Amino acid sequence: MPTKPGQLRSDIAWSAPDSITIKGYDLVTDILGKLSLGDMAFLELTDRLPTPRESAVFNAIAVTLVEHGLTPSAIAARMTYAGAPEAMQAAVAAGLCGLGSVFVGSMETAARMLQEALPDPKADVDVERLAGKVVADLHSRKRIIPGIGHHFHKPVDPRAPRLFEIASGHGYAGPYVKLMQAIARHAEETYAKTLPVNATGAIAAIASELALPWKIIRGIGVMARAIGLVGHIREEMRDPMAREIKMRVEAEATAHLRGARREQHG
Repeated sequence: MPTKPGQLRSDIAWSAPDSITIKGYDLVTDILGKLSLGDMAFLELTDRLPTPRESAVFNAIAVTLVEHGLTPSAIAARMTYAGAPEAMQAAVAAGLCGLGSVFVGSMETAARMLQEALPDPKADVDVERLAGKVVADLHSRKRIIPGIGHHFHKPVDPRAPRLFEIASGHGYAGPYVKLMQAIARHAEETYAKTLPVNATGAIAAIASELALPWKIIRGIGVMARAIGLVGHIREEMRDPMAREIKMRVEAEATAHLRGARREQHG
């Protein structure tokens, strides 16, 4: 039985025989040829068109997330395509399923940390003191501090400084950016190691400056990485590596078994 009172309703889009309206804008006359993919995403997420400054910043964080090489999600997409070449969408979906707390999805965790620590960005707070409190709390609970450090990009994740530069140049170096940077400094003191802000930390801070709620920030990574995964599948079509990956993994993972069998029958 239906449990929602009244009529079902969506304010996103509707179609007529001769038009399509999205968020109040006519697709043909107001959107096509005028909005970039990033601007369209911003409209979907915020119910309004971005200003030129917002467009530049949002597109920058989205572009950052499109590609990062042979990550687990890219490998999963390629392997799935090898098994089901008739369903490219399934391969992309398989890759997107791997966007979690370690890869891409960590921006959501970082944004939550920032927005819960500073619910009101207009509040008069001591950012350094707040950052110290956040780090001390996570450290005492033995929790990972999201948005800092990187297993490969050392000593600096080159994407983060550039993103902060773009954000600052367009007027978005506000309290969340300052807080994220201060958290990294306090973490370095607490853990006695180099822990600069990484790309997902920078994106979390800048997306928070754009007033995007933390619960949807992972979605920026999902939409952006989908584009990258289609690129990987295109390369897989032209120059396959999935079957080679499968054969090499099987050969290396089972080499000890073959060796044991040879000894047994030697």
